[in-house]
Amino acid sequence: MIILIGLPGSGKSTVGRLLARRLQLPFVDSDSAIEQRLGCSIREFFEREGEARFRDEEQALIDELTQAAPCVLSTGGGAVLRPANRQCLRERGRVFYLRSSPEEVFRRVQHDRSRPLLQVADPLQKLRELYAQRDPLYRETAHHVVETGRPSVASLVNWIAAQLELQRAAPKPIHTSEASL
Repeated sequence: MIILIGLPGSGKSTVGRLLARRLQLPFVDSDSAIEQRLGCSIREFFEREGEARFRDEEQALIDELTQAAPCVLSTGGGAVLRPANRQCLRERGRVFYLRSSPEEVFRRVQHDRSRPLLQVADPLQKLRELYAQRDPLYRETAHHVVETGRPSVASLVNWIAAQLELQRAAPKPIHTSEASL
């Protein structure tokens, strides 16, 4: 399982779709999956039930998705907020953190009204706060950090695919109990 994490608007869904196509794997966007399950948009659910209730639903879904068939999984930006999610993601897949600065993300999403956490008076400041809170959690969860600032989406997909290929080609570590000393 290949898992993409990062701030809202960091490119997880865009990169994920292309990566899945390249690797001939299904693509799953956890935000879309949770909206299907809830029967409404994340924004509506946030407004009606609150963030804590949403995070409960998200945690259950991440647990299920990471035990399903291999795929490329794009998570919601806040999926790393719960320790159980971080552990689940890191242990059950190869995690790539698509790291974008708050300013880069703001340029990409400033007109997107579907992101509930960014519907505030100063969305750039909100992104800076989210980054300060979440960057250490993304780094804790990720096996690889991918800087998304300059490279094209195709370049990002190529880099991730190369890392996966290197991982497959690397010799498996020998456990002391199996080695002949």
